[in-house]
Amino acid sequence: MDSLPATVASALVEADSAGSETDWPARWQVLTAVSVELQSLLVTDPGPDLVALIEQIVTQLADGVAGSRRHRVELAELAHRVLSTHARACAETAPDPVRLADWLLDLQLQHPDAPDVSLAAYADALDDEGLAHYRERAVTLFEPLPVIGFGETGRYDRARWALLRVMEELAEYSEDVDLQLLVLSKDLSSGWHYLQVATVLRDNGRSEEALDWVERGLRAVGGRGAALRLIDLAVEEHLRRGSPQRAVEVCREAFFARPNLDVYLKIRALVVHTDDWPPLRAELVNHLVQDGTRLAIEVYRRIVEVELARRGVEEQELVVEWLHQLRGLQPDAFADYLEHIKSRHVADRQLLDELSKRGL
Repeated sequence: MDSLPATVASALVEADSAGSETDWPARWQVLTAVSVELQSLLVTDPGPDLVALIEQIVTQLADGVAGSRRHRVELAELAHRVLSTHARACAETAPDPVRLADWLLDLQLQHPDAPDVSLAAYADALDDEGLAHYRERAVTLFEPLPVIGFGETGRYDRARWALLRVMEELAEYSEDVDLQLLVLSKDLSSGWHYLQVATVLRDNGRSEEALDWVERGLRAVGGRGAALRLIDLAVEEHLRRGSPQRAVEVCREAFFARPNLDVYLKIRALVVHTDDWPPLRAELVNHLVQDGTRLAIEVYRRIVEVELARRGVEEQELVVEWLHQLRGLQPDAFADYLEHIKSRHVADRQLLDELSKRGL
């Protein structure tokens, strides 16, 4: 038993040096034989000494992964197999749970590449005391990490990556929503990250916090990226909470921040059958006129198409007025656009007559 670490060390030495490929199959056979021997010892000689021995060999293999270029994958898989043997040995031996927690955490932090630790495999050995210690240490190390702000490039150095992996596994194993949120909120580099946080909060009944994160996300994205999905989540939550007016307000604010046909359609669907729609529609369109940017005018034109499709008398009269305004905003491109409208609605004599009355 005592000779196994030396055997591993000998098999790993200069594994990537020139000419080592010729004897790698023999070295690999030695390493896999050690793994088999450890499994046999688990049956014949379990106890604290075996646990300590396996820990030494896992560490050696993890060092081998970090130092190898050609055989990282094989060594990582072998380290994982030996770690599984370690978990079984701990289940039978019942080591000090706090010491075990420290060893598992140190293994991962000092060897970011391998192996992955499954806390479920150590559930009995860690028990509540060990898991609490593991959680406390991990959180203490993770909390000071800087948040990756919106638009920033992720700073995933090896230390941060190792801590992130530890926290993700811990959050999943413990089903701790606060831990999951702590992990997610460390990376806010895009609107989709804000959406992830808000979705987790919504799914766990924390509606007020979810809406707060939606608002933060919308401020960050400025109408781009994940804006529509953030708006969807906010609308769903406000409607579920019996606050349709707040749902409309979220959409209205988003439309003013960055005009968008999809947002216009959301507002329309929410209030089209109420008395609030005509003045609100006028407010939205007037905002596009006042904005006057290329984006705003494009949205203006698409809204014209949407309202024309309704084919009501009121909509047609309104659209004709909008087209009249559009002529002043886009005098150079308006003639072609008007011909496009007329050709698409050539059978609508009422619309064509109304356009003719207005000199269009």
